[in-house]
Amino acid sequence: MLRWTTAGESHGQALVTIVENMPAGVPVTRADVSRQLARRRLGYGRGARMKFEADEVTFLGGVRHGRTLGSPVAVMVGNTEWPKWTTIMSADPVDLDDPEVAKEMASGRGARLTRPRPGHADLSGMLKYGHTEARPILERSSARETAARVAAATVARSLLREVLGVEVVSHVVSIGDSVDYDGPAPAPADLGAVDASPVRAFTGETDAHEASMIEQIEKAKKSGDTLGGVVEVVVTGLPVGLGSHVSWD
Repeated sequence: MLRWTTAGESHGQALVTIVENMPAGVPVTRADVSRQLARRRLGYGRGARMKFEADEVTFLGGVRHGRTLGSPVAVMVGNTEWPKWTTIMSADPVDLDDPEVAKEMASGRGARLTRPRPGHADLSGMLKYGHTEARPILERSSARETAARVAAATVARSLLREVLGVEVVSHVVSIGDSVDYDGPAPAPADLGAVDASPVRAFTGETDAHEASMIEQIEKAKKSGDTLGGVVEVVVTGLPVGLGSHVSWD
């Protein structure tokens, strides 16, 4: 059974993921992980952070010369913005008697966050773990943490492809009240076309579907609202009996 876990904070030095029980000999490289992380950054209307925050991939263990060793695979995704957060997110105690440190911790990005955001993990996390501000919660319950999940999934994806011949592709079917998509599902060979769409749509020969979703996003941005959507995941080559109905593990 494959097991994985992640560690790290959004504005910390790095995120780390460890994948256990990976068989030996599965091909996986830094380039593979970087390619999937680049795909994570795609998408219409993404925040400005996606434009300046880069991902630095390092294998810390479990891989040699491009193949897994059979030992736990550890991947680190470095944060290029870390130099701006070394004091605020320092693991060691900081000297608040130092005027420069005190100034950084009291204003700007270092200011205490005492107003939990509606619909976020802020309030429940503060109550559960006894924090008096939201910073310790939002640093972990952040979309940035998904970068570590992408790294772990890249390793698992290599196993599925190389050992079982399984391919996975997905596309956005609808956003809000956009025009319904009634075309064929994408095949693995269509992944590039899906990624080329700003809304990750498989449009085929028409872009009306894509334009409809973009229109929905723009309307939501102007009204300060959020949208739901539908994503279809297509898996090919999956053998019968993979996994078990008895229990998840």
